[in-house]
Amino acid sequence: MVTEFLRETKRELHGTPVVPGVVYGPALLARSEIPAAAIEAFAEVVHDDAAAALAAYDAAAAVVADGFTAKALHVSGAAAEVLSASAGLARDKGLRSVVRRQLAAGEPLLRALHTAVEHFAGLFTQMGGLMAERVSDLHDIERRITAHLVGVAEPGVPTPLVPSVLLAKDLAPSDTALLDPAMVLALVTGKGGPTSHTAIIARQLGIPCVVGVAGAGEIEDGAWVLVDGAAGTVSTGADPDGARARAAADAEERAAVARWRGPARTADDVAVKLLANVADVPTAEAATGAPVEGVGLFRTELSFLNRADEPTVEEQAEIYRGVLEAFGVGRYVVARTLDAGSDKPIAFATHQGEENPALGVRGLRLSFDNPGLLDRQLDALQLAAEQSGVETWVMAPMVATVAEAAQFAGKVRDRGLRAGVMVEVPSAALLADRMLEAVDFLSIGTNDLTQYTMAADRMATNLAHLTDAWQPAVLQLVATTARAGAAADKPVGVCGEAAADPLMACVLVGLGITSLSMAPAAVRPVGVALGRVSLDDCRAAAAAALDAADPAAARAAVRDLLG
Repeated sequence: MVTEFLRETKRELHGTPVVPGVVYGPALLARSEIPAAAIEAFAEVVHDDAAAALAAYDAAAAVVADGFTAKALHVSGAAAEVLSASAGLARDKGLRSVVRRQLAAGEPLLRALHTAVEHFAGLFTQMGGLMAERVSDLHDIERRITAHLVGVAEPGVPTPLVPSVLLAKDLAPSDTALLDPAMVLALVTGKGGPTSHTAIIARQLGIPCVVGVAGAGEIEDGAWVLVDGAAGTVSTGADPDGARARAAADAEERAAVARWRGPARTADDVAVKLLANVADVPTAEAATGAPVEGVGLFRTELSFLNRADEPTVEEQAEIYRGVLEAFGVGRYVVARTLDAGSDKPIAFATHQGEENPALGVRGLRLSFDNPGLLDRQLDALQLAAEQSGVETWVMAPMVATVAEAAQFAGKVRDRGLRAGVMVEVPSAALLADRMLEAVDFLSIGTNDLTQYTMAADRMATNLAHLTDAWQPAVLQLVATTARAGAAADKPVGVCGEAAADPLMACVLVGLGITSLSMAPAAVRPVGVALGRVSLDDCRAAAAAALDAADPAAARAAVRDLLG
């Protein structure tokens, strides 16, 4: 066993819980700084002219972009998505254009790069919403390009020599995506919210995670820390024997969870459908190993992020068929039509230059002035369903009015498929009863529903208490939607990140939610949690959460109630 060579004063830090799990281990600090000496030495380098300096930038940016692309080939799902997005950002012509302009104005190369990054960081921050999420990506790219320019290794996560708790002010998606769960016991970040890239990938990997921890950066490298991913606490100076006992008990619990085979039922034998979130054929094939009854969210747009032109109906159908056939006859797949726009720009679909893309033309709204885009995707989904024989449901994102829902449902039913819409805009929740007169099912996307309900950028660390699905206002909208589903005798699911929280899953079932869709790694913990409570327990938990004053009080009340 590693010697606990650093023991800090006993203290308990608090953050936003993301992935449950109790671990005890040495802190490993991720450093983002580049040695000052290397930067000072590079400042003495004089390029012949602006063109030579730009050529040096181009070479460094290409190496960084190629590195992201190479890493993306070894992962899938959300990890591959964020790495591909980072590669695109490193190659971005707009970023290069500002660097070129600043060089022409006489700025040295590192200053020109910094000016360009801050320019776009400011723009993304002003846009808010999911675009603000890319600011951390920009800063990560700046550090990596700078490292190549000054001749040092790219900054990032050090390779753990022993299983460790990784602490960072913030983690770049490119670092988080490649973590080894066998060596990284837990993730703790000073920044970020429950729907940040770090949180989403941590769920995919099944690594206990707490984000938005004030003071996390003050913990010394090597100090032993106790992390409780369910309570959102990070403790230093804990009694070693007691901390190891807690971690061992949790490890035994997680081993028992890993043996769960489903299907999900409450203790009094009420069935709850547990479904998988998938992005493409590889993630669908991987998800078939989880005890799920199908797919609750097939993010179709993630297969086309790097396409400059729209794929043909046949090309789309081939991809969709691969996902459907991975699950086979007997299980169903819910496909979401293109959720392009905001932080997921697709060259052949999204609008350029929007002032606030999170509130702009995204999702279903792309079809308003380009109806053929949606029609061709629906044709492809119809073809894939016919060829595979797998039951296919189709839902549209960013639906705000009953008229939008009805028009979409008509197009889907004309193709023999089951029609639904996502509840992400508060108006859709408030009109859920009328929405269900037009469609066959509803699926709640808690990430965007929370952001829009609370008017808070989900990437703003100082607003993480607002961008939390445990907010009573958000739960009220979920309850309203679920009641409408029960009255209409139609299914209402949750496919946002909240569905992956075992404690929240009990609340959602108590509110009347009929299915939960999540990253495959979260399925077993959720299934076990539901199996230990009755439907009446879930209803009591839902009532307690709704009555709470804030997310922390809601979690505490439900945890106390359910034991």
